[in-house]
Amino acid sequence: MRRLPILGDVSRVGDDGLEGLDHNFVTARIEDLVKWSRARSCWPATFGLACCAIEMMATGAAHYDLARYGMEVFRASPRQADLMIVAGRVSQKMAPVLRQIYDQMMEPKWVISMGVCASSGGMFNNYAIVQGVDQVVPVDVYAPGCPPGPETLMHAILTLHDNIRTGELTRRRDENEGGAAIHVQEPPTGGSTEQPVQLGSR
Repeated sequence: MRRLPILGDVSRVGDDGLEGLDHNFVTARIEDLVKWSRARSCWPATFGLACCAIEMMATGAAHYDLARYGMEVFRASPRQADLMIVAGRVSQKMAPVLRQIYDQMMEPKWVISMGVCASSGGMFNNYAIVQGVDQVVPVDVYAPGCPPGPETLMHAILTLHDNIRTGELTRRRDENEGGAAIHVQEPPTGGSTEQPVQLGSR
């Protein structure tokens, strides 16, 4: 049987778009198509808490251009978003608000902890700051830095996309009873985001 030029295994789609598919729209597995489409349509919620939010806004601006990944629209309503980027320190007063917004987001939903303050409290080791946002919501990907630059956030987003596409997030969530706990390595100061991904449990 002659194969069409746009065929491919959906589980191994890279930057080739539809040309990387190993199946056509008739023979592809629905599960693989759903994962492929979810990985390319993450809509982040507008949720900036501190200085990391400035870097998050810079990532969405023209120079770094999140529109390449279909993420140019930061949704103001949690019911239209499926990705929460926690950018900055989380105070004890903000924690219930953050959890409420997370609960209102549509399923399946993902969380990126951006920066050391969101991931572990950072320099704010006191009673007023939550010592890790994973105490409030399940975190899927941790982005290091204080604050992490746009390259690091984009690296974390691409890691999230890859793990949504392969089903890795779902498997790790089941094992960890919550977030996938994937740590990305901060890229070197040269600005390149093509670094190997470091996977590890927290």
